[in-house]
Amino acid sequence: MKQASNGQAYLTSIQVQDRYQISEITLHRWQKDGRLSFPKPMVVNRRKFFRVDDLTAWERERARVSA
Repeated sequence: MKQASNGQAYLTSIQVQDRYQISEITLHRWQKDGRLSFPKPMVVNRRKFFRVDDLTAWERERARVSA
């Protein structure tokens, strides 16, 4: 997990894959599937960084929808 100067915590694509136990292609599909509303990453030098707060909010929303 990376900490940005603005105090936000970010995960790399690989860390997101580990978090959800998914492959690189699955992460790519989640990002392209508008129905999932997966959080958009911040891109720096072609590397993707996902805000932990956005991922947590997405998890809560998915749990609420499936309940």
